[in-house]
Amino acid sequence: MKEPFVLIEDQYLLIDSWRHQNLQLVAGFSTKDGGVSSGNFKTLNTGFHVGDKLDDVQENRRILAEKLSFPLDEWIGAEQTHETYIQQVSSLDAGKGAADYASSFKTTDGFYTKDKNVLLTLCYADCVPLYFLAPAHGMIGVAHAGWKGTVNGIARKMVEAWQRKGIKSTEIFAVIGPSICSKCYVVDDKVIDLVQNLLEDNDEKPYNLISDGQYHLDLKQLNAMVLQKSGIPKSQIDVTSYCTSCNHDLFFSHRRDNGKTGRLMSFIGWKEDLGKQ
Repeated sequence: MKEPFVLIEDQYLLIDSWRHQNLQLVAGFSTKDGGVSSGNFKTLNTGFHVGDKLDDVQENRRILAEKLSFPLDEWIGAEQTHETYIQQVSSLDAGKGAADYASSFKTTDGFYTKDKNVLLTLCYADCVPLYFLAPAHGMIGVAHAGWKGTVNGIARKMVEAWQRKGIKSTEIFAVIGPSICSKCYVVDDKVIDLVQNLLEDNDEKPYNLISDGQYHLDLKQLNAMVLQKSGIPKSQIDVTSYCTSCNHDLFFSHRRDNGKTGRLMSFIGWKEDLGKQ
């Protein structure tokens, strides 16, 4: 499978196929490089909640905003809790969670919208970013899927939310972004029991036993399987090969860095039609 992301200026990746389909769509993932933060957050930390200096995080976000040509006051952010609540947002919400944590959407791990001039953003340090696009309807979305959000079906819940808006699952395209790979991600029986319950009808399993009560789990593959079970055709689901733990030079990793690290950012948004500017 072709890698869906392309690295731009070492500071962020874009979903290449979506970029070529529509010049107004900006969708991608930040790296840890090209910012102003220091120490454990060196250098492009985008997370407010990890103990970095507020001024540095704000400057990092301004740097990224300039690179993306997407003003910071059009960003929307969340207070993520590893749950499955998904929020539909509009241009009226622009700026919430953009420059501080207090104004962000509470207990939210996914966004979707049809509105222009709104950049949906979420933060990560190993969890799986899920990107959604329904071209015929102009709908876009993004979700944060750690193991808890994954087994509780945040990917399925995004599809169901769109179905309630009249969008068929077969009209949805999805991309699974940079996150920890199976070789770097070890979980216990508790997590695997939940995975088995989620995939009880599947013969294929996205995990391998490595020792008594210890497993390698492929969270990216698991989310791809959930998306397929939700009705998105396999041919419309792309999965990155980037691992946040393996690719030390590009990404922060909560597991690799023992919890003392910065946060990466997924982003997706429609810019205003060029012809209307």
